[in-house]
Amino acid sequence: MASIYISCPGIGFARPRSHETGRRNIQGIRKQLYSTNPTTMAVTTDDTSVLRRSANYPPSLWSYDFLQSLTNNYYLSEKYETKLDGLKELVKTMISECNVMEDTLSTLELVDDLQRLGISYHFKDEIRNVLKSVYMCYFDGHVNYWNKLDLNLKALGFRLLRQHGYRIPQEIFEDIKDETGNIKVHVGDDIVGVLNLYEASFFAVVDENILDEIREFTIQCLEKKLEQDDIINIGKQSSMSMLISHALELPLLWRPQRFEPIWFIEAYKRRNDMNPSLLELAELDFNIVQGIHREDLKYSSRWWDSLGWHKKFSFARDRLVESFMWAVGASYQPSFSVLRRNITKLISLINVIDDVYDVYGTLDELKQFTDAVRRWDTNAIEELPDYMKICFLGFYNTINEMAYNTLLANQEILVLPYVKKVWADYCDAILLEAQWFHSGYTPSLDEYLKNSCVTISVPAILSNIYHITSSDLTGEALQNIVHCSSMILRLADDLGTSTAELERGDVPKSIQCYMHETGASEEKAREHIKKLIIQTWKKLNQETMSAAAKYDPSASEIFVECATNLGRMGQFTYKDTDVFGTPDDLYKSHQISLLFTPKS
Repeated sequence: MASIYISCPGIGFARPRSHETGRRNIQGIRKQLYSTNPTTMAVTTDDTSVLRRSANYPPSLWSYDFLQSLTNNYYLSEKYETKLDGLKELVKTMISECNVMEDTLSTLELVDDLQRLGISYHFKDEIRNVLKSVYMCYFDGHVNYWNKLDLNLKALGFRLLRQHGYRIPQEIFEDIKDETGNIKVHVGDDIVGVLNLYEASFFAVVDENILDEIREFTIQCLEKKLEQDDIINIGKQSSMSMLISHALELPLLWRPQRFEPIWFIEAYKRRNDMNPSLLELAELDFNIVQGIHREDLKYSSRWWDSLGWHKKFSFARDRLVESFMWAVGASYQPSFSVLRRNITKLISLINVIDDVYDVYGTLDELKQFTDAVRRWDTNAIEELPDYMKICFLGFYNTINEMAYNTLLANQEILVLPYVKKVWADYCDAILLEAQWFHSGYTPSLDEYLKNSCVTISVPAILSNIYHITSSDLTGEALQNIVHCSSMILRLADDLGTSTAELERGDVPKSIQCYMHETGASEEKAREHIKKLIIQTWKKLNQETMSAAAKYDPSASEIFVECATNLGRMGQFTYKDTDVFGTPDDLYKSHQISLLFTPKS
């Protein structure tokens, strides 16, 4: 049986001598860490009469009664299902009538629209066949064809084919460079081509310098176009400035798959070439799937209310709906309800356990709790305070039940020995962070990342849902994909949350570790972390393409998408600040659009 214990190998940074600037920076951080600011500290007295901290998280935005009152006219509606089936047949005909040789660009644009509208999962076989034809016609070693291709066609084809596992070489873009090796200035005149070239550049793998240059060049071009406000709406693209702003905010590769249609359906309505059947299918499918998500959310809400942690642990994050958003972001397709419900449980448990270790528990209590998890023994909690007994038993019962349900569904799979080990590793890692905090220790960036790729909890989540996805990924490929997703989420989380976490008292994050290690300013440190994210995406791109070539795509793609989407959710959630811990109005609007408002 495959296991996915994640050793989280380091990035391999050297540990340079600390500089005076770094020491001054970290001294300021220390003052924040050990501050008794009343806005971030609270005294709670229990039977042991100890001083405890609080992060002062706001309460949940969504009540149990509200969530249970949710209805959806599209859920299990025979009328809408029949209508959906009719529209799907229309689109299948549309795809089958595409002439790859005569109108390759329109064919690729249709595939792109289907993906961004969130309905491509209905047409996997049709899309696979179309892209195979495009590859055979233009990209399968036909070097003489590359230079003849229109820039827009070449960039869009490169992105879509790489996304679907084809190893298209970066050298197809060599013709856009001049004799000096620089990208030709006139390339920037084709705004649609530049936008697709920008999106294509993020599908780079390790050591692809041409795509690095393209990414920098296209970012400059697109930003300049927006600043000059001289964008001419071209043909099919009736809102280029909106498309460019959206792309610069996050490239398509980095966006969670379920959230893109929320935005793109509205943008598609403005298109001069909008196809009414495609739009109708996208809106109807969104509403039907939203109805399924609501039922999953109602189930999750009942589970959370029954667990009772939101009533017992006022110091911790009550983020059931936010956790469910992450589950939808990880796997939105209608047939994966069990996957979403389990991910919601796992993230909800992790939120509270993380807050116990980071905020509320004493170091002695945390050591005892960690020991109980290692032993997976309810007898080990007798000496713990009552709040920890409740935490351990709720956690223990939930994980055991999930393991039981997996065994019930497939009698050949006993996952409990594996997940027990993963949870012990997780608690060991967050205990180490607590020890760093209490001792005032600042790790090197390499040391921090090795540990925090475990504490970010991606290995724990994916280990618990691995067998539900029926994945056949094993060994190094499995380890590397999980590690890359962990790294992306960790670095994105640090960029968005480190300020708030330091203010309430927490260990230095990757930004501060790099500052301490190199003497860099915070601005330079943040730039370094952003570069690490790009480097990690290159490794992930390489691993997913390799996995697609080695393993059965139909068996591995659910797990790979789920793993990748957890990293994407980190970039989507934390791109500005910690809106998971303290949701703002924009994040609330995302929740409303995703779960509570049908498309019309």
